Amino acid sequence: MNFDTFTEFIQKSFRVSLGAAASAVDAIQDPQASASKFSNIGTDFDRLADELEVKGAQTEKEARDFVDNVSSSFGGQWPNPFAPSPASNTTVNTVAKPVVDTGIQAELKALTEQLSAIRQEIDQLKAQGS
Repeated sequence: MNFDTFTEFIQKSFRVSLGAAASAVDAIQDPQASASKFSNIGTDFDRLADELEVKGAQTEKEARDFVDNVSSSFGGQWPNPFAPSPASNTTVNTVAKPVVDTGIQAELKALTEQLSAIRQEIDQLKAQGS
């Protein structure tokens, strides 16, 4: 493998990776066909890389065609989901109000009183022990 430029190396690496991913999907969908295809390659890694690069280039072309088709259906421009809509000019003023559960407040008050009583007992026991 002789690469004239670094960009060629990166592009080939990308296509081999993309081809490997596409081949993995094909292997899941049709394991027997993939097994026979890759058993013919054997351990010839240059041939395997070439096969995966071809598969990756094909997948890349299909993806580009798909994106072009989707893009053309929007008239060449993608919609901006963050653009304000005409109805978004209204302002809503709200104030958050805490939700008060009287049962929880009563329980909290009772626990606070118990804690205060325990502290007093501890102080009394400390005073007796000294």
